[in-house]
Amino acid sequence: MSFLDIAKKRYTVRSYTSQKVEQDKLDQILEAAHVAPTGANCQPQHLIVVQSEEGLAKIGKGANIYGAPLAIIVCSNHDEAWKRPFDGKKLTDIDASIVTDHMMMEATDLGLGSVWVCYFKPDVIRKEFDLPDNLEPVNILVIGYADTSSEPVLSPDRHKETSFRKPLSKTVSYEHL
Repeated sequence: MSFLDIAKKRYTVRSYTSQKVEQDKLDQILEAAHVAPTGANCQPQHLIVVQSEEGLAKIGKGANIYGAPLAIIVCSNHDEAWKRPFDGKKLTDIDASIVTDHMMMEATDLGLGSVWVCYFKPDVIRKEFDLPDNLEPVNILVIGYADTSSEPVLSPDRHKETSFRKPLSKTVSYEHL
């Protein structure tokens, strides 16, 4: 399947079956994270894989994971992130986003559903998982088998220029604004 086919196939899943994600699929998802590019190849990400009932309940105190059997807390280590020398911008969020996107697309290619969760209480996640100050939870990638009874009806044209998607001319410019 081409990358664009995978990207167009992927959708946000907010209801999962109880079926566990097989270890070989999890390994492939983690390998996708491992090969993701990061600023100056600093690789500041730290991934916390959560699959146990106890761990998922801990996440549930600070985030909705929609009954999924697997969640990956994507953290960024502020001590290891590359910093742009001109203005001091750290690439923590950018690197974590690239890593998350790689995992999300690999999950899709493996027939799994996912949802990228940014609506969570970082202080609760930090406390529940005893994160040190330098490790920031940036997002949570929820993964599992989609409950097909709650699958959205996806229009085959949902990625075309419609009222749902802005035309490319509104999001892309050449040489100037």
